[in-house]
Amino acid sequence: MKRIMLLSLLLIFMISYSVQALSWAITFVVWEGKVYEVKQEEIIENSEISKIIGEVKTKPDDMTGDYYGDASNFYPIGTKYYEIKGTSTSTAIAVKEENQWVKAVYVHKAPFHIMNVISNFYFISAVIIIALIIVGVVLRNKKLRKSPII
Repeated sequence: MKRIMLLSLLLIFMISYSVQALSWAITFVVWEGKVYEVKQEEIIENSEISKIIGEVKTKPDDMTGDYYGDASNFYPIGTKYYEIKGTSTSTAIAVKEENQWVKAVYVHKAPFHIMNVISNFYFISAVIIIALIIVGVVLRNKKLRKSPII
């Protein structure tokens, strides 16, 4: 009985989860492989906002800090990114925050993540085309083997 209780207690300690979370140094958004630091004190006037250029589509992993695609560590999925009139998107973009727009300034290129490749439209299209070609070749070869030789 003592062994069972000791083993049960040991098992409980081994299975227990550790809790940890990342604390981000800056608020950021990622758009087209570029990381922008959001300057929440820099409000952009409505007249300076141009067209929608993107939106938050993914969230970073709070445990590892890894992120891919159009991500943000602060804004929810669906938050829109806008072009600022007279400013290159390689310098800054605007982020919609409630009823105002805040400036996000380019900081650096986003780190490589395999999901950026796997979730790319062209990569998915190429994989589908290659799969269709392979299926076509296999079906053609089966048909040729079954047809009588004249």
